[in-house]
Amino acid sequence: MSPKSPYPKTIQALCQLVADTYALMLKTHNYHWNVTGPEFHTLHAMFESQYTELFEAADLIAERIRALGELAPATYTEFNKLSKIKEGNSKLSAHDMTQDLCQSHEIMIKTLHDAIQAAANENDTVSQDVFITRQKSHEKTRWMLHATSEGWKK
Repeated sequence: MSPKSPYPKTIQALCQLVADTYALMLKTHNYHWNVTGPEFHTLHAMFESQYTELFEAADLIAERIRALGELAPATYTEFNKLSKIKEGNSKLSAHDMTQDLCQSHEIMIKTLHDAIQAAANENDTVSQDVFITRQKSHEKTRWMLHATSEGWKK
């Protein structure tokens, strides 16, 4: 991070977000490839939609980092160092995959709450908008995963 940046906490939050987004995209893609069971078709399609959206979001976040004059983290080493999202386990049941993804989206939501505050404190309304947009997306996805997971309880 350049020492002249007027948004050091926001840039840190953006770097965290791009790493978490990429890690969640990989986890979701893993589950897309490896889900099995009676809900296969539904989950396979849902996971594909989710990892595609996450890939596009990672690009948008990285471009915001670049617009602020910083280099975006872009290696597995950097992502692993920064990300709070744990790797997926391809041996989980379909139900456990949806619950694991739901928990990962919950982590994203909490991280984004802090990021929104950082951007507000540094008066970076553009990054704040990026964070709010991402929070809305993760809240919706968490709801969809939770609703899907709850269906197995009946």
